[in-house]
Amino acid sequence: MRRPPEALAFGNHTAALCIGLMSGTSLDGVDGVLLNLAGPGLQVLAQDSLPFEPAFRAELLALNAPSHNELHQAALAGNRIAAAYAQVVHQLLRQVASLGLCATDVLAMGAHGQTVRHQPQRWSDAAEGAGYTLQLNNPALLAELTGITVVADFRSRDVAAGGQGAPLVPAFHQQVFAQPGVMVAVLNLGGIANLSVLPVQASDPVLGFDCGPGNALMDAWCQQHTGQPFDQGGAWAASGQCLPDLLARLLDEPYFSQPLPKSTGRDLFNSDWLQDKLQGFTNAPAQDVQATLTELTASACADCISSYAKESKRLIVCGGGAFNHHLLQRLQAHLPCVTVNTSDKYGLPPLEVEAAAFAWLAYQTMHQKPGNLPSVTGAAGPRILGAIYPA
Repeated sequence: MRRPPEALAFGNHTAALCIGLMSGTSLDGVDGVLLNLAGPGLQVLAQDSLPFEPAFRAELLALNAPSHNELHQAALAGNRIAAAYAQVVHQLLRQVASLGLCATDVLAMGAHGQTVRHQPQRWSDAAEGAGYTLQLNNPALLAELTGITVVADFRSRDVAAGGQGAPLVPAFHQQVFAQPGVMVAVLNLGGIANLSVLPVQASDPVLGFDCGPGNALMDAWCQQHTGQPFDQGGAWAASGQCLPDLLARLLDEPYFSQPLPKSTGRDLFNSDWLQDKLQGFTNAPAQDVQATLTELTASACADCISSYAKESKRLIVCGGGAFNHHLLQRLQAHLPCVTVNTSDKYGLPPLEVEAAAFAWLAYQTMHQKPGNLPSVTGAAGPRILGAIYPA
């Protein structure tokens, strides 16, 4: 738990306090941050997290596929997401109570919700009109439980404008990680891996897209065979050997060769997809499959960096996968001319980056400023994202 600053001058009301709440495709729980966005940079005042109970995580996983009575189940799950978000908000506020701060001092919170469907077809390609993206949440309930204005449903407006609706973090990455005269690559390793390419010249467009699976397949395989929710440090994968034939089959997925813009999720990279690819490898040692899944993530991400960030000598890694030491070693092996570091070296710990991004996106919305980058999502233009639920 982050210790709040000893003293901050909030009496003049120049601070712009926003909360960001993120529960990503890894389905491990809620991450929250309280940011001060006044001034030229951002300041993290508090950070906290709340893991999902295994049974609830299983419910969320089940909602990634059609099921009986799923509308009712999804509504109840949205309520539980809101309750979990509210608990994290109260934990954050307790951390800064010594500064005299309370809920009424917070401008807004950005609540991402839990993605259970992501189908952002282009208007021209969709058989029944526009695509859609769906995140479980109950922002009205969250506003009631916290007394803080909530900004939610960030992705839908970008999709409605013909965009992918994802990733949305590259605009934030540009704010906090861009360096003048240097191309920087930022890799978020959540359940899905997404890459931001920050250009040498600030006037040039930022690129960003989903590379493919991040932790999702590794976590599912680890849970199935060890009972653990993830491979701690990548130690289990490191004990196995990559299976070249299986890796080739995994990489023979059309998504990897699709042109930009593109985004993906558990709609594609899920246990059913993996089981289909594993046909003919049923006798392979489980740790070898884990090693191969780790290599899949490393190979797919490294290929994206080599293709779209050739000038970058610096890779900043964030998300839960930043703690998978074996995965980072494999990334470094694929990218010998690139320095691979986690985001804490650049001022923001790996598990705070995405939540901080949605605090920043909430700030953008409240100030009627765009939050998307058309160069990333392919939307028709900049859009103010999200719906506002007043306190």
